[in-house]
Amino acid sequence: MSTQTRTLAVVSAGLSNPSSTRLLADRLTAATVEALRERGITATVEVVELRQHARDLADNLLTGFPNASLREAVDTVTGADGLIAVTPIFSASFSGLFKTFFDVLDKDALAGRPVLMGATAGTARHSLALEHALRPLFAYLRAVAAPTAVFAASEDWAGGDGGLHDRVTRAAGELADLMAGRPPAAPADPFDDPTTSFEELLKGR
Repeated sequence: MSTQTRTLAVVSAGLSNPSSTRLLADRLTAATVEALRERGITATVEVVELRQHARDLADNLLTGFPNASLREAVDTVTGADGLIAVTPIFSASFSGLFKTFFDVLDKDALAGRPVLMGATAGTARHSLALEHALRPLFAYLRAVAAPTAVFAASEDWAGGDGGLHDRVTRAAGELADLMAGRPPAAPADPFDDPTTSFEELLKGR
């Protein structure tokens, strides 16, 4: 029996390096890759660190066009079979950097795409931001959000994980089920890119 493959995009909006946001994203990624493997699926992972695109995103808002670096990040996310999106929580909501990235995506780019949501903050008092901020965002984008969203506070990294491991495992399994039940994303149509020359299109034959 041939092994199926899926692409998994990971968006991390952590501002520091290293960051707890990236740490949570990595845990969710590893658990999802393992859950997919158990379902006979090999995952290809591509990570987008939004802190590297902060200026690119600001320029996109002003000009309406992404530069080459941001376009590559956007294509990575919109072309994946599944998405893990993790943000720090500031003022009881997602970070501005996180929101800006999803603002520049086409409103239909994530329609039907399985998404696992994650968030980090200094205190568990911010945990409901996943439900009142992130879940409505992905509902608006018509993505298919995994039922379990994973929040990690400072105490989850110090000593015991307060059930974080169980939440990560459950959420990863849900995302893997969603990805396994969905056909692979179709490859990009080269005719959608008006900058591709006719000669280059012929080379791809």
